[in-house]
Amino acid sequence: MSANHTAAFTLTTAADLPLPASKMATSSSSGLGTPTTNPTRRDPFEIHTAHAANDDAPSSHSSDANGHAPSSTSELSSRPSPPQSHDPTYGPRGPKSLSGISRRAFTLGLLLGCSIPLIAFATYFSSSLWRPPFFLSALTLFHFLEYWTTARYNPSAATTSAFLLSQNGSAYNIAHTMAFAEFFLRHYFFTRWRVLLPEWMDMPMLAVGFVMLAVGQATRTMAMAHAGSNFNHLVQSTKKQGHELVTDGIYAWLRHPSYFGFWWWGLGTQVVLGNWVCLVGYAVVLWRFFSGRIVSELFSRV
Repeated sequence: MSANHTAAFTLTTAADLPLPASKMATSSSSGLGTPTTNPTRRDPFEIHTAHAANDDAPSSHSSDANGHAPSSTSELSSRPSPPQSHDPTYGPRGPKSLSGISRRAFTLGLLLGCSIPLIAFATYFSSSLWRPPFFLSALTLFHFLEYWTTARYNPSAATTSAFLLSQNGSAYNIAHTMAFAEFFLRHYFFTRWRVLLPEWMDMPMLAVGFVMLAVGQATRTMAMAHAGSNFNHLVQSTKKQGHELVTDGIYAWLRHPSYFGFWWWGLGTQVVLGNWVCLVGYAVVLWRFFSGRIVSELFSRV
């Protein structure tokens, strides 16, 4: 047999042999005589195209975080990009400073936490010195609830000033300082000083003071929660969009329930302390403050 016949026979025999399915697809696409390659391995000498180099890049058919595939590339481009800078409103000097809010809340919680063991310690030894830390705990709880209620029911107004720690003016701070001063003066220098009431009425008056505190705090907090976005710590000179005059709920029974609550809360603190001088002073200061505020609201009519 000649060499030509042998080569032809060899080619014919090789072509007639069955190929594996993976190689059949490669042979059919590359043509007879093209070396077959294993599709699961990559030739290290293969020249990669731009498309191959970007195999790992997200395509227009990639799914989002919820597993939904976008309909087109325009949908991907229309998605909002993450903010590149922080909102200054929540910055250290912003009206809703997150650091300022956390600092004030931490301070109030620390004072409340320190007051409770002092109250327990003085009560255990039957000392009236439990009253100043009780007054301090009532103050911290009041200011915390002012912010918490605002943040819960009127979040747009939940600024650092919503704590009301320094927004009531110097008279507010002076009044509380005088309350502490009167108690300690009476306790250490005028132990037998009683005004208007005999000693046996201390316990009944103490119970009255607790009731005044509880009713005042509950009424004010309920008023703020019920009014929601219609409540504001400052008298408004212009009507805010969406503002409505609240006349139902607790406002159906009291025209100014938040003022009513603060009035009785403030007087209740002085009854618990046994400060009869400051009791009169608180009544005068609060009356002048709220009467002037109500007149301003009537003129504003917003």
